[in-house]
Amino acid sequence: MKRVTILFLLLLAASAQSFAQCAMCRATLENNLSNGNPGIALGINFGILYLLFAPYFAIAVIAFFWYRTSKNNALRNSIKRHFAG
Repeated sequence: MKRVTILFLLLLAASAQSFAQCAMCRATLENNLSNGNPGIALGINFGILYLLFAPYFAIAVIAFFWYRTSKNNALRNSIKRHFAG
């Protein structure tokens, strides 16, 4: 339980630093858009989508391998039962 509490506090401290960057990014993007340069804003939006997609992709890959392994194990067990009985 003590490890979970320490981990939670570390994650909370790390997230406080990330909130400060949002204001700086927003100010930079607003400044560039007002000067007529939408390139940086498009790059930031692509980065946000990339960071949003990455965890879902990792979970999907893990789920695929888990499904494939369980399907192969079920097939092996059914073959063993067929020849054993």
